[in-house]
Amino acid sequence: LAQARLGSRKPFAYANSAQRPAAMSLTKEEDIQKMLVCKTHLGTRNCDHRMKRYVFRRTVDGIHIIHLGKTWEKVMVAARVIVAIENPSDIVVASQRPYGSRAVLKFSQYTGAHPMAGRWMPGTLTNQITSKFLEPRLLMVTDPRTDAQAIKEASYANIPVIGLVDTDSPLDNVDIAIPANNKGKESIALLYWLLAREVLYLRGTLSRNSEWEVMVDSFFWRDPEELMRQDEAEHEEWAAPAQAVAATDDWGGQVAAGDASWDAPAAGSGGAGAGGADW
Repeated sequence: LAQARLGSRKPFAYANSAQRPAAMSLTKEEDIQKMLVCKTHLGTRNCDHRMKRYVFRRTVDGIHIIHLGKTWEKVMVAARVIVAIENPSDIVVASQRPYGSRAVLKFSQYTGAHPMAGRWMPGTLTNQITSKFLEPRLLMVTDPRTDAQAIKEASYANIPVIGLVDTDSPLDNVDIAIPANNKGKESIALLYWLLAREVLYLRGTLSRNSEWEVMVDSFFWRDPEELMRQDEAEHEEWAAPAQAVAATDDWGGQVAAGDASWDAPAAGSGGAGAGGADW
């Protein structure tokens, strides 16, 4: 009946890549190149039986390679689910993995979602007595294994879950699985960046003909100790020239003093100095 009503018209969903707009095709190629650079395709040696559909092949070392075409398609699906929620604050993005904390905060900044970076407080979705009780309409997690408590509470409250899953990740109670490397900081940051950009595209905030001015680097996790070392190194670089200039000034002063006293009479020859002055 539906086909009879549609007649010869094509449905909205793209049946193959040839029907996809040229802008999205170019974006897909560039995105997959970014995924290769960020090592999104590298899985683990173990593979869950439900993740076999997303595995492209296995290397000689036994590492499973993830099909990046399916990863990109799942990112597009997840973005459409996120856009379908009217109030962005009803989306909770959780990450107990440290590498995903900065990406979660940046994603929430640009999309309006509610970030939960760091430790997940048990009872956030189930215990109504707590002050941090939430009733979201969608939950997104960085790793189903480390965020197992959040997924379990979401299953109790009938909340759909989007998750970044690796080849060895459990898919229990995960509704939309995005196959990717969820253990590298570059891979996690890139996936959240792609999701945020696609959400802004679908909302109409950005045009597909123009690139997003936000760099992927801003989503990367940065070690606080490394930042402190960089600050100390920069401080030493700035302090070294200043010390060199100060030393040069002192040396010039000493030279000037030496020049002034070169033709002056010696300290021990008082009479000779007086005679020279009379002459």
